[in-house]
Amino acid sequence: MKRVEPLRRPPRLAPGARVAVVAPSGPVPQDRLRAGLDVLRGWGLDPVVAPHVLDRHDRFDYLAGTDADRAADLQAAWCDPAVDAVICARGGYGVQRMTELLDWTAMRAAGPKVFVGFSDITALHEAFATRLGLVTLHGPMAAGFDFIKSTRAQDHLRATLFAPETVRVLATRGTALVPGRARGVTLGGCLALLAAELGTPHARTSARGGLLCLEDVGEETYRLDRSLTQLLRAGLLDGVAGVLLGSWADCGPPDELRALFADRLSGLGVPVAGEFGFGHCDGAMTVPFGVPAELDAGAGTLTLEHPALS
Repeated sequence: MKRVEPLRRPPRLAPGARVAVVAPSGPVPQDRLRAGLDVLRGWGLDPVVAPHVLDRHDRFDYLAGTDADRAADLQAAWCDPAVDAVICARGGYGVQRMTELLDWTAMRAAGPKVFVGFSDITALHEAFATRLGLVTLHGPMAAGFDFIKSTRAQDHLRATLFAPETVRVLATRGTALVPGRARGVTLGGCLALLAAELGTPHARTSARGGLLCLEDVGEETYRLDRSLTQLLRAGLLDGVAGVLLGSWADCGPPDELRALFADRLSGLGVPVAGEFGFGHCDGAMTVPFGVPAELDAGAGTLTLEHPALS
């Protein structure tokens, strides 16, 4: 079975870089977008908003415009040679409806750029890995509360974008569910999305040799159980090198969640780090996917073999 391999690193950003903001999922509040753009401008970036970012679907109010328009915005931004990075405005739901509408051949020809997002954007992290072979950043989004209200999250994303060598060690105060060290290539995202993506053309069939990062929001314990069990039954976790558990905001009680993770994951016989600071949480760290790294679950550290961006 194929192992998770390191991916190609996009170039880091410099002051003056043009950053496109797109909305591939849910509708974007204008005031939050405005606040996020101000932060990006304060970093010396030149943010440009895709044409349909503030759209609303006329039938489904959980979508930021039509599938075709959301896909067109992302593809146009990615294929624009003047754009150095693409940052998603927010998550929600909608990526899976538009992924097949993207011209992956054209996007591959456009070359590597920085891509940032999380939550529903997990489906695009998977597609960018399998279709484009690129490192992507699981990090806060331009119109997200976790971005505009958190200096710590802003600082970590900014360092990753401009000086990635300064954030090669990601540390947490969490405790190990299963202690130990493991080396592998980072991947993952929102648990529910990873489970929903199984069997689709853009999803991986194996996390063998990978350091799997998992987080979620607003899911009851039995739903998380169902998603983890689906990953196990599908064989995705066969041969995984280690697991990092991020935030579980508005999910089940902490003791119940810890028991669930121990029940579902300890049988893998690999290190499992708990309460790692990524995902739907205050001050979330930016985690690159596709980078070789070492996990020390006991120490609560993830050490990247090289910077996330070149």
